[in-house]
Amino acid sequence: MTDTASLLPAERVERRILLVRGEKVLLDRDLAELYGVETRILNRAVRRNRERFPGDFMFALTRQEIERISQIGTSSGSLKFSKNVLVFTEQGVAMLSGLLNSPRAIAVNIGIMRAFVRLRQMIASHADLARKLAALERKYDAQFRIVFDAIRELMTPPVPAKKGEIGFHTLVRSTPAASAAKPAGRKSKNSQS
Repeated sequence: MTDTASLLPAERVERRILLVRGEKVLLDRDLAELYGVETRILNRAVRRNRERFPGDFMFALTRQEIERISQIGTSSGSLKFSKNVLVFTEQGVAMLSGLLNSPRAIAVNIGIMRAFVRLRQMIASHADLARKLAALERKYDAQFRIVFDAIRELMTPPVPAKKGEIGFHTLVRSTPAASAAKPAGRKSKNSQS
């Protein structure tokens, strides 16, 4: 069997994992590409074994979800024109390993499972860091409030700055006397007074 790490770098899988309906999922076309099969072949195998894929293992995207994902540009450009796009959760990917039983499919499945585990570990470590910061804040509340505020500010994403007004402001003062008076006209050469 080939080495999983050389066949499928974890970053390649992690970039394709999307969050849809609160679930981390992979698109059918991305999985087909990773497995080295056509999307229609993958979907046909799933249709023939529909009982293996309940709603929490695999589901079809709505038109709005397809349009939103195609705007992100994560998959091929033809996604927005697709009528039926299936997505697979981690459990659905594991179930696919029973359908696609080639050496490449097995190696790819191992790589995908490792990517899901790494993603879960990153999320857990971020939550753990926030928990530890809250505990430290309670312990050293008054002494280090400024430090904790600075750390919290660094953890939040920056808010785009509001653009100011561009240009000059002029004040036009008009007095009633100036507008009522008519300017004195010049005498022409023909008129002699």
